[in-house]
Amino acid sequence: MSDANIIDGKAMAANLRADIGRRVTLLKEGHSVTPGLSVVLVGEDPASEVYVRNKGKSTLEAGMNSNTYKMPVNASHDDVMAKVEELNNDPTVHGILVQLPLPDQVDSDAILNAINPDKDVDGFHTLNVGRLNSGQDAMVPCTPVGCLLMLKEVIGDLTGLQAIVVGRSNIVGKPMAALLLKEHCTVTIAHSRTRDLAAECRRADIVIAAVGRTRMVRGDWIKPGATVIDVGINRIEDASRKSGTRLVGDVDFDEAVKVAGAITPVPGGVGPMTIACLLKNTLTAACRQAGVPEPE
Repeated sequence: MSDANIIDGKAMAANLRADIGRRVTLLKEGHSVTPGLSVVLVGEDPASEVYVRNKGKSTLEAGMNSNTYKMPVNASHDDVMAKVEELNNDPTVHGILVQLPLPDQVDSDAILNAINPDKDVDGFHTLNVGRLNSGQDAMVPCTPVGCLLMLKEVIGDLTGLQAIVVGRSNIVGKPMAALLLKEHCTVTIAHSRTRDLAAECRRADIVIAAVGRTRMVRGDWIKPGATVIDVGINRIEDASRKSGTRLVGDVDFDEAVKVAGAITPVPGGVGPMTIACLLKNTLTAACRQAGVPEPE
């Protein structure tokens, strides 16, 4: 069997961003609405700063308004809550994103649930979680949406396929399972404590690895021809690299690529789609708040 098709997340994300930019232009011309995304960043975590900077750049390139509000690492819970309420009440802001993790003195759950659910472009508000799991229109977390778009691009109709989601986080695992159920897959949610996880994976036509453990999913866990979406981002030492480190996923790529039918690389797979789907959610939020249909 030849090596798997490598799913190019960068190319897919570029196409999605271009399509969103085109639709933003139509929204501006037809309804005089410019989608606006505001990001709240508390503290100076280097990884978060880079991620937020990339989000801002992509938002502007899509023709949207972008604002980042940086708050000191010692900002109080009340300070962050006040900023969220300010953005809730700003009609030019259609999407609000509070970058995680937050410092210990800030109650993350309370902050995320203080965001207007209609502006919750991360899809973390309890109301959006409930809407998703009851089949209603919801703002859905960006990474699962990106994974689903890649699956549909590669496979097409997902009806009847066996899918396993390895990981049960509120950010990826649980919403991913809900999206796959909506596509009529038969879904197993597994995790690090699942008995005989390898056997569970071998039954699956679709494997979503989002457990946060370096190369946990081995090549012999993969059903021949299965589609593998690796959400993991783990940094390991690599003396051959100038930086001394490199990124790998939750799947042992070198093993799995010899068995799978299609697989995402790390980096260059799911990551670029996450930011593109944030723009997609912001466009959706802007249209819903303006009471206008999304441009085709």
